[in-house]
Amino acid sequence: MSKRTGHTYSSSEPILLQSVGGTSKASRYYDPDAARISQKIDEELRRDWARIKDAERKQVKVMLLGQAESGKSTLQKQFQLYYAHQALEHARPLWRPVVYFNIIKAVRMILDELDHELANIASDDSTEGQAVAHALAPLGDVSADVSQLRSKLVALISIEDSLASELSGGVSVTGGRTGVRAVPATGGPSPGVAHVTNLAARTLNSTQDEVDELWKHPAVRILVDNRRIRLDESASFFLDSVKRVAQPDYLPSTADLLNRHAWVPYFDDATAIIFLAPISAFDQYLEEDARTNRVDDSLQLFTAICSNKLLKNSHLVLLLNKTDLLKKKLEAGIKVRKYITSYGDRPNTFADVSEYFRAHFIQVHRRNDIGRRALYAHFTSMLDIRATQAIIVNVGEAIIRSHIARTGLA
Repeated sequence: MSKRTGHTYSSSEPILLQSVGGTSKASRYYDPDAARISQKIDEELRRDWARIKDAERKQVKVMLLGQAESGKSTLQKQFQLYYAHQALEHARPLWRPVVYFNIIKAVRMILDELDHELANIASDDSTEGQAVAHALAPLGDVSADVSQLRSKLVALISIEDSLASELSGGVSVTGGRTGVRAVPATGGPSPGVAHVTNLAARTLNSTQDEVDELWKHPAVRILVDNRRIRLDESASFFLDSVKRVAQPDYLPSTADLLNRHAWVPYFDDATAIIFLAPISAFDQYLEEDARTNRVDDSLQLFTAICSNKLLKNSHLVLLLNKTDLLKKKLEAGIKVRKYITSYGDRPNTFADVSEYFRAHFIQVHRRNDIGRRALYAHFTSMLDIRATQAIIVNVGEAIIRSHIARTGLA
């Protein structure tokens, strides 16, 4: 193509417009001020991006995983106790309605199950059923006692639905026979929650003797001890403390807060994963699948985590949790081999049982972990604050040291 004097290219050719930030001064559209501003913006964006990436590199994110009621939110509270005590103090009043809800629901469940068991125990010809019937026989006819207690507790039980309804607006609540799971709302309670909480507090205060009498009734103790009445683990804790909780100036204690359960959100860029396995649940089955043992379910979940490629760069911490409950069950004579046949004839002692479960989880890690990570494994009881926080510190320091070395922050 011919070229015209004084022009680089023919005027008939398309002119390629350079961006405002271009450095070529040959373009008649070049504006030095605009170019300077554009370059300054680009540099600020690059610095901002670098700061964001550097901040992400320095963050230590921990993901809590485990099946329902494995102790996740209890461990979350332990972290709060250690790292954010003031925030936990601020949240204490928000847990009052949740504690009341647990007690009221437990009372209702005990009365319902008590009626059912007393009406049907005579026709239960199983070995266990006959043993329970034999234990109840010396008590005689307790139906009159139960009926009298029910009439005195009607006002308290009637609050359950309204309390649950109000909590669902300010607190995330799900029911089911395994108990309420709740997370307190930020800020303060709504007027509706405050009203029904005060109503529950007054009613519990006036019926605390009846609640205590029901919980300590010989028939209830026999049925609970023989697992004919099944309650959420936190229900027993709160019923044992009903006199304290029923006081007008009640404020949830640290132990009360550590008896709650909630799911923690999943995020895939976690620095560390803490997996909680409730080894006390060897005699329990999933609510949604009565054929699946809860310890077996924990092993399956742990297998999935170890083999998940998206999580291979996260440090792995295994907390074999609820050892206090495991000890109580073993001391009560509950046999592991009855629920886990592979346990065989091993001694039914805490040392042997706990080591058996620990070995199984370690074997899952060795066979399935694609990241070839070290496994930090500990036996824990979330209610033992001092021991748990010592574990948090030790594991936390190890993870942070490894994180610093990996990311080059040292």
